[in-house]
Amino acid sequence: MKKLLVTLLLGLTLTNVAFAEGVAKTVCHDKLDKKGQVVKDKKGNTVQICKKIKVHKKLEANPVPGK
Repeated sequence: MKKLLVTLLLGLTLTNVAFAEGVAKTVCHDKLDKKGQVVKDKKGNTVQICKKIKVHKKLEANPVPGK
């Protein structure tokens, strides 16, 4: 009975890992002030805001037929 439960739990954990796919991607854009102008630091370089986002694979599907 214990072996059955262990294999069942192990199988469930492996299937959850298979569906959690995603690639981390860094996206940056220039920082703007209230007037809409690009903010620059003391050296004259533009200040950027960077965020890491997770991008998932898109699945191909058949187009939906019209009415």
